Amino acid sequence: MRLQWMSKTLGIAALAGSLALSAQAEDPIRIGAVAPKTGPLAGGAAVTYWPNVQLWSTQVNDAGGLLLPDGSRRPVEIIEYDDRTDPSETIRAVQRLANNDKADLIIPPYGTGMALAAAPIFDRLGYPMLNVTAITDQTDALTDRYDGVFFTLGATTPIAQGIAKLAADMKADGKLGNRLALVNVADAFGIELAKAAKTVFEDEGFNIVYETSYPPTIQDVSPIINSAMDAEPDLFVAFSYPPDTFALTEQAQVAGLDDQVDLFYTAVANAFPAYRNRFGDSINGVYGVGGVNPENPAFVAYRQAHMDVTGQEPDYWASAVMYSSLQVMQQAIAAVGLDHDAIIDYVKNNEFDTVMGHWDFVDQQIDNYWTVGQWQGGQFYGLGSTQGMDGEAEPID
Repeated sequence: MRLQWMSKTLGIAALAGSLALSAQAEDPIRIGAVAPKTGPLAGGAAVTYWPNVQLWSTQVNDAGGLLLPDGSRRPVEIIEYDDRTDPSETIRAVQRLANNDKADLIIPPYGTGMALAAAPIFDRLGYPMLNVTAITDQTDALTDRYDGVFFTLGATTPIAQGIAKLAADMKADGKLGNRLALVNVADAFGIELAKAAKTVFEDEGFNIVYETSYPPTIQDVSPIINSAMDAEPDLFVAFSYPPDTFALTEQAQVAGLDDQVDLFYTAVANAFPAYRNRFGDSINGVYGVGGVNPENPAFVAYRQAHMDVTGQEPDYWASAVMYSSLQVMQQAIAAVGLDHDAIIDYVKNNEFDTVMGHWDFVDQQIDNYWTVGQWQGGQFYGLGSTQGMDGEAEPID
């Protein structure tokens, strides 16, 4: 009887231990995500950021979870915080994810200002930070200072050079005059881009006939458009965020500025499907920041998967970069596991296959990226990049 009891007890203990190990193996990997769901940048995050988090996590879990170096898989659990487009809220949310939620990894925030504010916190907490929606000329300084901070979407001056060089080529061909109206949203993104662009445009022989900045919370852009029209520019360039990209375009069409100028350019949200849906054929020939090759098979497949899972199209610029950054994280975890230092070292020293093509970080940055694009026949085509991307299109009149 004693032997029988011991056998049953040991059997129950072994089963319990097996179940415990099984449960432990299937514990979700907790991944934090911080971005606006309210505030001025909520609309942009709703297109570029949150749908790609949804798509990636759905695909990972449908495949059985994230692959780990030992061949096992664990599902992912996304812990979401709304930073309300407020850098102080971004910082608090990152700290909560690390200290309270014990997140294994944290997806960097949406927007240049939020990313710059959060970089020291990611570094202090030891989390890898694969930034996407951050454009700044501080990338070299930040990557020198912070071992685990990476950038994928580009730097300010090359982005500014993209539209300035294109405009200079048009001017040289006699298709464009030299009178420039230059406006920007007054946050880190817009201020940096306008400052860099002003220098590049002036070096290319352009005369800035109207220049202004405006707050991110601006409600009425008609004074800007009317003042620009009074200056009689040949080209209008706005380093804008989503709400003002839509507002500036709409007011330009109402006032007739879009017909007055030979080049009309806005920035973030220009490449959104909603921009095309709102303005239709009237934006054919309009220029914007970034781009993709919409005919690339990898992008076509990604676009279809994005629509199948999220019910909406990705944008034609940063969406695929956002998804690619999650692919990088996934491939690093498969190779080295969840150790933060190991992930950082792996990202620095390895190559990755992504929707955006072959990625190889140079000094913690992706150095080949789209800088300027144009709406052509209902799709947004990349026209220029830093080193020459596959599928660059020719501009149309």
